[in-house]
Amino acid sequence: MIDPLPRHLVDDLVARTLAEDLGLAGDLTTAAAVPADQVGVATVVARAAGVVAGLDVALAVFGAVEVSCTASPAAADGDRVDAGTVLARVDGPTRALLTAERSALNLLGHACGIATATRTVVDAVAGTGVRVVDTRKTTPGLRALEKHAVRCGGGANHRFGLHDAVMLKDNHLVAAGGIAPAVAAVRARVGHTVHIEVEVDHLWQLTEAIEAGADSVLLDNLDDAALAAAVRLVDGRAITEASGGITPDRAAAVAATGVDILSLGWLTHSAPRLDVALDLLPPG
Repeated sequence: MIDPLPRHLVDDLVARTLAEDLGLAGDLTTAAAVPADQVGVATVVARAAGVVAGLDVALAVFGAVEVSCTASPAAADGDRVDAGTVLARVDGPTRALLTAERSALNLLGHACGIATATRTVVDAVAGTGVRVVDTRKTTPGLRALEKHAVRCGGGANHRFGLHDAVMLKDNHLVAAGGIAPAVAAVRARVGHTVHIEVEVDHLWQLTEAIEAGADSVLLDNLDDAALAAAVRLVDGRAITEASGGITPDRAAAVAATGVDILSLGWLTHSAPRLDVALDLLPPG
């Protein structure tokens, strides 16, 4: 069972998506070609196999265009589906169905693509105990949906934004004068409940990060041998996160090094969208 996105986030995302597509003049094509009193039925269909994500968000688009539209989902977020699977049925004025079509499918196909890609990685590391997480490399304005899609695919979320955890990256360390002073400055400023992660680009930085009191270390762009050495050096004193250049093909090998977490920006910035479609039934 995947927790749905909060309604206020759904409403905001749908409103912004429709505003982008409708502009000031609305749907010129549909208004001219389709009778105003025509009522239609359409199905939302997966054209390719994958994992469902964002279905509630996509169906909310139809109701936002016309309140009398009714949507009946036939699948749920997190479901694995085959090509040809009907995901939902939508009833309502034909004009509304066609006006909402592209906005709904854009959101759904994007989210399903991320969930499908995430599931591929999760399956690749099954049995290792490693968690697969996302990053902040998300599409502006779509972070909530994209991170929801990662959860639908069996992954977990890294920090949601700059506001909910501390991550001292390479440029922070340069600006602060090194790992120890950076961690000390953060500890003096934030509450004891705030997690502190330190990015480590070289093994020699690990000891300093651990001794400074880092809760976790981000092992950035290290090869598999270096990752395994880092895990031994940390020896359970902090959470180890491997990041940088991790693809589905490499995920199993990285997991075998013993790290706790794999973080993949690829999940949200490069996953191909899943092919989904709206099929309008003929009138009558």
